[in-house]
Amino acid sequence: MLKIKYFLWLMIPLLWSCSNQNEDDAYVNVPLEFKVPSNFPDLAYNITLNPPTEKGFELGKKLFYDGRLASDGVVSCGFCHIQANAFTHHGHTVSHGVDNAQGTRNTPPIQNLAYQSIFMYDGAADHLDLQPIIPLTSIIEMNGNFTAILKMMKADKEYQKLFGQAFDDGAITTENMLKALSQFMVMIVSSNSKFDKYRRNEAGGTLTTDELAGYDLFKSKCASCHATDLQTDNSFRNNGLAVNPMVNDVGRYKVTELATDYYKFKVPSLRNVEVSGPYMHDGRFGTLEGVLDHYATGIENSATLDPILKQNGKFGIVLSETDKKQIIAFLKTLTDNQYLTDKRFSEY
Repeated sequence: MLKIKYFLWLMIPLLWSCSNQNEDDAYVNVPLEFKVPSNFPDLAYNITLNPPTEKGFELGKKLFYDGRLASDGVVSCGFCHIQANAFTHHGHTVSHGVDNAQGTRNTPPIQNLAYQSIFMYDGAADHLDLQPIIPLTSIIEMNGNFTAILKMMKADKEYQKLFGQAFDDGAITTENMLKALSQFMVMIVSSNSKFDKYRRNEAGGTLTTDELAGYDLFKSKCASCHATDLQTDNSFRNNGLAVNPMVNDVGRYKVTELATDYYKFKVPSLRNVEVSGPYMHDGRFGTLEGVLDHYATGIENSATLDPILKQNGKFGIVLSETDKKQIIAFLKTLTDNQYLTDKRFSEY
C-alpha cells in the first residue's frame, strides 16, 4: 500500500497559440501521478514547485537523449546513463565525453533522485534542477553552451511545440529546459525489487536462507552508511581507498575546501548494484567481491578515514568468505528489473 499519493493537477485545458503553432492545437497537459512507496522515506525534492506532467516528462526525455545538447552533437545524457545498467556507463571505469575526452569519475546511477538533496560524488550540486548544468557544460563531458543549445531548440519545431505544451509561458528558456529534465528524472524510480516486495510483504518477496543471512549481515556491517530502503544516508565519507596519484581526486574537499573533507565521497545507493559496476567513484573494482575484499583487507588509513572503518585499533570490516557470499546474495535482491526495462524511460 502506498502511504502517500501526489495528484499533480497542473493546468486547466489551455490553448497554445503562438507564431509557431496553429490555433487549433488545443491540448490538455495531463499531470502525472507520483507515488511514494510505503517503505521509502519522505521526498527531498519539492515536487509541488515543478510537478511532472505528460508533456513536461516527454520534453525532459527528449532532452535527456538528444546528443545535440553537446558540442559534438553526439554525447547525450543517455550516452553515459544507460538504462539496462541502472543508468550508469557500463564497461567504463570512468566516463568519457565529447571527442572521447576521459573523465576522472565513474558514472553514478539515476534512480530515486527525488529523495536526494545533494548530487555528484563531491556534492557540487545542491538541487536537482541545477545538477544537469555541470555535465552539460563540462569540457570533458558534453561541453555544451546554453546559448547554442537554446538557439538549436528555438529552431526545432518539435521543441517549439513541446515547450509550448509543457509550460504556461511556452518559453524556450534554460529554466524551463532544466525543469523538464527534472520532471523526467524524478519519475525514474526504482522501488520494485525483490527486497522491496519483501519489505512490503508482497508476492514475490520471499528471501532465501542466504539472502536473509546476507540481509542480517548487511544491517550489522553496512547499513551505518547504506541506510534506509534507499541504501544510502546521502552523507560524504572516506572509505579507505588508496589515492590515485595520477588524479588525486580530493572528493568533497573540492567543493568545501575544508581539510576534514579530504577524500570523502558521497555514499552511493546500492540499489541495482548487481548491474551497475564497475564500483567506487573511480570504478576501480570490477566485481562486488572486489568491493567486499577492499572493506575486509584493503582499507588505507588517513586523517579523514571514517571512524566506522577504524575501530579498536583495527582497520576495515571483519568478513568471512561465507559472509561475503551471503551479503552479495542479499545485494542481488536489490535488482529492480521493472525499472531496468521500463519503456517510459527508454531511448527512442
